[in-house]
Amino acid sequence: MAQAKIALVTGGGTGIGRAAALALAGIGYTIVVAGRRQEPLDETVAAIGAKGGKALAVACNVGDPKQVEALFARIKKDYGRLDFLFNNAGMGGPPSLLEDLPFDKWQEVVSVNLNGVFLCTQGAFRLMKEQEPRGGRIVNNGSISAHTPRPNSIAYTSTKHAVTGITKASALDGRRYDIAVGQIDIGNAESSMADKMKKGVPQPDGSIRPEATMPLDHVGQAIVAMANLPLETNVLFMTIKATKMPFEGRG
Repeated sequence: MAQAKIALVTGGGTGIGRAAALALAGIGYTIVVAGRRQEPLDETVAAIGAKGGKALAVACNVGDPKQVEALFARIKKDYGRLDFLFNNAGMGGPPSLLEDLPFDKWQEVVSVNLNGVFLCTQGAFRLMKEQEPRGGRIVNNGSISAHTPRPNSIAYTSTKHAVTGITKASALDGRRYDIAVGQIDIGNAESSMADKMKKGVPQPDGSIRPEATMPLDHVGQAIVAMANLPLETNVLFMTIKATKMPFEGRG
């Protein structure tokens, strides 16, 4: 009997995280969803269960080292291994002029978007390098903002550029343990963060214009494509975006 594959999805209660969890469950993964709020995590677990899948919800603030340590201890205790980690948990932070952003708001975004990715990657490395069979795959949610910023988004943009650094460094360091690390940069998926896109968002020229969006399940399909690869092959960076959103060229 084949060993069950285990996937951890952070920020798994809503939006992109829920779509990824459902998609991975659809190809046979047992899912652990983590996030700050228990209720939406339980809703994700129920949605997976309704389709015949298996899932576990664990409340966790990924920016807190002790909570992340407890999360990975639970995974090791319950399943003995981890095959796939989607570092998805993140927050946008309040739109603010750079010079007016309070430091505590900067720290809040850094804690989740950067520290959280580091802590969960570290936890995954510790587990994946010791398990049998050894290794696994990590995919980080980078965002289009890992390449190109929106106006008044200094904290979010900085952390997403830093996630690219984590992806490159951990992809290199993971080779010795058969851990493949990649990044998916997502633009205008129809999550709560992108709902405002349809109504109009600030552009670099100061105008307010609506932007195209794409269905969440398209992101789930892309993550499944990455997860389905054997560990000797890696998608280091994938950009998936609404075809007609501003990104290429000058808008």
